[in-house]
Amino acid sequence: MGSYAAGIITLLAINCIAAMGVSLFTGFTGIFTLGHAGYMAIGAYTAAILTVRYEVYWLFAIFGGGLAGMAIAYLIGLPTLRLIGDYYTIASLGLGEAIRLVIENWNSMTRGARGFPGIDNFATLPAVLGITAVMAVAMFFIINSNFGRAFKACRDDDVAALLLGFHTSRYRVLSLAISGFYCGVSGALFGGFMGFIQPVMFDMAKSTELVSIVVFGGLGSMSGCLLGTGILTLVTEVFRPISQYRMLIYGIVLVLVMVLRPEGLLGTSELSPAYIKRLLGKAAAAGKAASGEADPR
Repeated sequence: MGSYAAGIITLLAINCIAAMGVSLFTGFTGIFTLGHAGYMAIGAYTAAILTVRYEVYWLFAIFGGGLAGMAIAYLIGLPTLRLIGDYYTIASLGLGEAIRLVIENWNSMTRGARGFPGIDNFATLPAVLGITAVMAVAMFFIINSNFGRAFKACRDDDVAALLLGFHTSRYRVLSLAISGFYCGVSGALFGGFMGFIQPVMFDMAKSTELVSIVVFGGLGSMSGCLLGTGILTLVTEVFRPISQYRMLIYGIVLVLVMVLRPEGLLGTSELSPAYIKRLLGKAAAAGKAASGEADPR
C-alpha cells in the first residue's frame, strides 16, 4: 500500500473514533453538541506533552489523552447537562471555543498559537486500525448494554424515563464522559499522525464536521456513523485535486442525502446481515413491480 493510501485510511480511522463518541452523545442520548472538538484538543495536547516532554510510552499517552478528555467532559457535564435542547447546544459551542482559547493562550504549557511540534509518529496504520477496532467493539457493547438502553430512553422521552426510575441527568453525564474519552483518544492519535498540532485544528468547524458525519450516517445508528465517516472522508480526498470545488461537492453530498433520506443513510438501523437481506428483498420487489408495469399485457 502506498504511503498516501495508508495515510487516508489512518485519518479515516481516527475520524471514526471521534464520530463514534459524538454519535453516542447526539444520536443515542439525543443531545445535540457543537463542542466536541474541544475534547479532541485536550486529548491531542495531553498525549503530545506526555510523549515529548515526559517521554511517556505512546500507548499510555493515548490512554492518558482519552482520560483527560473524559475527565474534562465529566466536569463540564455536571453543571451544564441540566440544560435541555438548544440551551445545551449553545453552551457546548461556547465551552468548545473556551477550551480552544485556553490552549491557545497557555504558552508555557502548549506553546500557544505557534503550535506544538516534534510529536513522534506513533499513529501508524496498524496501531490506529487496532485501536479503532477495539473501541468500535467496545462501543457496540455499550449501546447494546443496559447503559445503552438507558441512553436511548433518555433520548426518546426523558420525562417517561425519569418516571420509570432512570436518573436521566446522571446518564447524560455518563454519556458525555464516554464521548469525551473517545474524542480524546481520537485527538491523541491525530497528533501522533500529524506530528504537529495547533489550536486552530480544533475549532468550531471540526465540531460541525463531526456532527455532520453523525447526521449523515443516521442518528441512532453506530454502523451508519462509521459508514458516513468513510464516505465523507473519501469525498474530501477524492476531489482534493480540484481543491477550490471539493467543499462545494462535500456540501452537495450532504444536502442530497438530507433531501433523499432525511433520517440519514441507515436511520436507526444497524448494518447487519438481516438488514442487508431486507434491503435486497425490497430492491427485488421494486424490480419486479417495475417490470410488471412495463409489461404491455
